[in-house]
Formats: sequence, structure tokens, C-alpha cells
Amino acid sequence: MRFLSRFSSRLFLAVSVLSTPFITVANSAISTNAATNSLFEAKDIFSLEYASDPQISPDGDKIVYIRNSNDIMTDGKNKNLWLIDVKSKKQLPLFSDDKQYSQPRWSADGEKIAFVSNLTGSYQIHVHYLEQNRTALISQVQGSVGSLTWSPDGKWLAFTQLVAQKRTVIAKMPAKPKGANWSKPVVVIDQAYYQADGRGLLKPGYKHIFVLPSEGGTPRQITQGDFHHSGQLTWNKKSDAIVFSANRIKDWEYKSLEGDLFKVMLKGGELKQLTSTPGKEYNPVFSENGKKLAFLSTSNALNPYRNAKLNIMDWNTKKVTAIASDFDRSIRDPQWLSSSLLAISYDDFGKRKLATLSTKGKVKDLTDTLAGTSLGRPYISGSFTASNQGYMAFTQGSASRPANVAVINTHKKVAQLTQLNEDLLDHKTLGKVHEVNYKSSFDGEPIQGWYITPPNFDSKKKYPLILEIHGGPHLAYGPHFSAELQRYAAQGYVIFYDNHRGSSSYGERFAMLLKYKYSSKEDFADHNSGVDAMLALGFIDENNLFIAGGSAGGIATAYAIGLTDRFSAAVVVKPVINWLSKVLTADSGLGQIPTQFPGMPWEHVEHYWKRSPMSLVGNVTTPTMLITGEEDLRTPMAQTEQFYQALKLRRVDTVLVKVPGSPHGIAGKPSRMITKVEHSLAWFEKYKTKTAE
Repeated sequence: MRFLSRFSSRLFLAVSVLSTPFITVANSAISTNAATNSLFEAKDIFSLEYASDPQISPDGDKIVYIRNSNDIMTDGKNKNLWLIDVKSKKQLPLFSDDKQYSQPRWSADGEKIAFVSNLTGSYQIHVHYLEQNRTALISQVQGSVGSLTWSPDGKWLAFTQLVAQKRTVIAKMPAKPKGANWSKPVVVIDQAYYQADGRGLLKPGYKHIFVLPSEGGTPRQITQGDFHHSGQLTWNKKSDAIVFSANRIKDWEYKSLEGDLFKVMLKGGELKQLTSTPGKEYNPVFSENGKKLAFLSTSNALNPYRNAKLNIMDWNTKKVTAIASDFDRSIRDPQWLSSSLLAISYDDFGKRKLATLSTKGKVKDLTDTLAGTSLGRPYISGSFTASNQGYMAFTQGSASRPANVAVINTHKKVAQLTQLNEDLLDHKTLGKVHEVNYKSSFDGEPIQGWYITPPNFDSKKKYPLILEIHGGPHLAYGPHFSAELQRYAAQGYVIFYDNHRGSSSYGERFAMLLKYKYSSKEDFADHNSGVDAMLALGFIDENNLFIAGGSAGGIATAYAIGLTDRFSAAVVVKPVINWLSKVLTADSGLGQIPTQFPGMPWEHVEHYWKRSPMSLVGNVTTPTMLITGEEDLRTPMAQTEQFYQALKLRRVDTVLVKVPGSPHGIAGKPSRMITKVEHSLAWFEKYKTKTAE
């Protein structure tokens, strides 16, 4: 269990991860604080926990959730299932072992929980019987299981899985002599979409829907064809058909903005298309009585951002009605509370809100504390589930805590049910999060941001500032817990972050301000004006300004130091440096080229080049650290290496930090998050000058 890993982390981490010269420099500054153990330290990252995927029972009395923790010995994550009694707030682990659990799902009668686990060595579907406290292994499948879903009558479980195909063979090789040791066979690739970050070269095949008796048996494939069938599944009331979303267009690889709803019959696999509107229809969910089907839709406009809209289909007539079509936020995860009311979430001004939405289009906010499942940086995050009794379980986070489990009803009565990090964080002095609003110098556009002041902050003193830029770019930060930024604060830095133009949670107009302009002087002005706003507060040392960001934030950071020399040092994490080469080598080019650019790179060379930080490299004088995962397919290592070599040729002080084995999400393992933060701190410390009091 995780209790041992937390205790051992406090003893082991100091000698196991802090082993590089840069990290040693960074931690030399906190030796006096370490004795009191009152500040947030690097080793504390291993001890953090958070709740995810809270699933409320149909009667609203119980919640099963995934309790996430870190294992210092394996540098991995533990995912255990815990069960909460809502009334008493008592919780207990469903299993006391070191296995991994995911996708807990209640049966309609509330007597059983299906889940996926490696209890028997490989990841299989299991069913736990609550009253009997017995668990049954019910599958023997090969490959990963997704979209696990109960039928209303409790007799079936549906799921998706990859059905493998043989790789293409072009040439027939001669037979090897007995005992010969030849090179490995070549891999022939003939698909447009052939790789994915974190997965590497994709296995040939297509995801299909399967059904399996809930008491065990042989899985049966019920969809066919060379198309992917994945995402949320929903059963009709009779439990004889499943509705799902799929892109079954012949050239689906080139039409990533399309998707329709289909119905497949349990017996015979008869397939019927339910929608054909241009764009994507997805996330279907039946009302409890089976008379209404809610689903989300987005347009197929070639834009980098599109709001998701709610629709309801009358199941008898198949008539579709758009709900709250003028609501300028993107609706997420609709779930029925009654025949006329749904629970939804949506992002608004840096926060994720849980709300109700009536079938007549009225939105009523319940809470804006849906958060806490993004530990590294303060991204909007969080999830919920609803019961037909009017109760919702959700992940509740704050600026000072990762996600706990909470429950709320339609009258906004909230009860927090867990306190997963009090043993670690209750005695820590964390940096405080403050909101700041200002206008961009480019065009006066209002920009929202936040800053974190260090522990024991004194407004009469001067502090070094770190500008930290979020990725996406159509994502958003907010006043949420961030292990990375709390580490910066513990080292005496003020950290400023903003939701620049293009960020989500401010409506479609604001997000679209960055169309064909990422990166550009416009979003740089948003960040730079924020730094000016921070200087105006009076406690920032103008001689100690630093800049950092990852992914889209890494691009913005690299672009910024080509436009200004005001920053003492920069940390550029997993950036795009040359758009001309990036979109033709990364895993995202098929979708990115038509939505984020006016045309193909060879047709718009000047446009691609103008938006590339490489076009400004001749101006860069800022000392720069570059950090990228060696297996990153989203912003491939060659992008980082181009910038590194260019800066070296210009004799700018530059270091390149390669993260072995890491994809784009370089903070996906605890030690990698620590490595990223501590190297960044060491780089800033190297260039920080003594603050004048």
C-alpha cells in the first residue's frame, strides 16, 4: 500500500534523485530550511496524493474512487480503489495490495463494481460483489480495455479494444540459412496516422466494441470495418443496443474534425447511423427512462478552438434539439439527474465549474472547486459523476490542495469526504496564490493572471520573478495547486502566470484571437504586460526576471527571448523551434496543419517561418536551458536540438537536458517532475543577482 511508500520517500529521496550538479546547486540554498521541514521540498512530490474518477452509486449512498499516489522505489504511480460511505464519511480500501486499478463502474442495481486491474498479472476486467465482498475475474483478453460500461439489466459489460492487423509487407525476403543472425525485419508504414506520443509507432489495427457477460465468458466483437470505435458508450433501456461515436468516413485520417453517432445491435451487430451533421457528435448518454439521448457536438470549421454544444435527441422520433446554443463556454461530460435536468461541467475564467443544465437551456452553477487532478502545473482539471437521486461526486481541489473527493446536491450543499494530503501539507508553509488583472499593451485586451508569493512573504522586500507560461495554447491555468510552482515559491521566487489570448475558459472569441498567431508578438505582449503589472506592485526585483514554459509555453518562451533581453535566464521546455519541420515530423501534423495554419508548409513558407522561434534566434542573448524528453513525438527532440545548436553557434550560454525514456509529458514520473523543477531552479540561481533590500 501507499503508506509505506510515503514514509520511505522521506528517508530515501535525498540520496536517490538529487544527484546532478545542477540539482546540488539548487538545493544548497535550502539546507537551513530542510531542518525545520516547513517548506515544500523536492522530496515531497513523491508523497503527494490525489483522487480521480469518483463514481457515485445509483442511490447516491456510496462513492468508489481511484486514490493516486507515488512509489518512490519504482518511480511509478499507485492507483488503488477506495470506497466511501457518503453519510458517515468513512472510507476503506477495496483491496490491500500493490496492483493497479482503473475504470471503476457501478452496476445499475448498485450491488457490483466492475473495474480493470492487473490482479492476475495482465490487465483484465473484474467484478466486485459488495455484499459478499467477493471479486470475480471475468475476462481473459489480450490488450488494453477502454470505455468499460454496464448494461442497464446488469447482464453485460461493453468495452473497446484494439483488433490487431498484420503489418504491410511489400517485398518477400529470401529464407534465412539455419542459424543465421540477420538484422531485424524492416517496418513498412503506409498509413497517414502512424505514430502517437507516449505510444510510439502504432500497432496496425482498429478499435472495436466488444460485449462480455457480466458473470464471465467469451467477449464478442459487435462492430466491424477499418475504423476506430472508441470513446463513451451508452446502452439503450432494453439493453439490446449500444450508442457510440465514430468517424466512419473513408478518408477518416484526414477528417479528424468529423464523427457521427451510431447504434449497434447486441445481436447480429446491425449498425445504424443516427447523426450526419457536419462536425463531430460524441459523448452520448441516455436518460434513465431511455427516452432521451444527450450528446455533445463541435463544428468542423478549420479553427484551432471550437466550443462543445449540448444536444438532446428524442429517441422515438430521432429529432435533435440544441440546448443553450448561445452559451459561450465549452460543455463537458453531460450526465442526467432527471428527465429534465443534466449535470455538466464547463471551464470559466481559469476554473472548472460543476453546474446543472435544464432541457430548456437554463444553466445553474453549483461550485467552482472542481479541480486538483493536475499536480505539476496549475491547469484546469477535475471530474464528476451524477446519480439520479440528485447527488454528484466530484474531485474538489484548491490553491493549496490537490483533489479530494466531495459530494454536492442540486441545492449546492457540499461535503468534503477525504483529506488525502493533510498529513503532508498541513504543517507546510505554502506560497499563497493571488489574482491579478491587467490589459495587454498590444491592443488593450483584458488578461487574467495569478501570482504566488513565497512563504513568509514581506511586501516591503524585493523578490525575483518567474514568468511561467502554460501549454496548449488552448488550455488554461487557474488558482489551483501546483507542485512545480510551489517549489519555486519555496525557493524565494514570486511566480506569475497568465491566461493569455488563445486560452480556454474565456469563450470562443478570446480563444480565436490566437488563430494563425501562435506564437507571435501578440501573445508575447500579453505576457510582457503581465510582467510590467507585477513590477508595478512594488515587490519585484526588476534585475531578477526569469521566464519558463513547456510545450506551447516553451514555444512562447523561445519566441519571447528573441524579442526581448529583459529576462536574466530562460528555461525552454519541449518547444517547437521550426514549424516547417515540426508539423511534418510530429504526431500531430494531420490535425494541426489544417486548423492552426492557412495551408501546407511548402505553400506558406514565410508564414510558418515567421511564427518559428528560429526566425528570431539571431536576436537571442538570454542564457537558456532546454529540456525535452528523448521519446517526445509531439515536439520531437530535433526541434530542441536545432535551437541548442543555433545558440551554441552564437555563443549564447546554453545547456541541453535530455530526459531519457520520456515522451512529451516529461513530468509524468515523480523523479522527472523533480528533475525538471530542480534543474530550472539551478539555472535561475546561476543567473540570479543579489536582491537589493
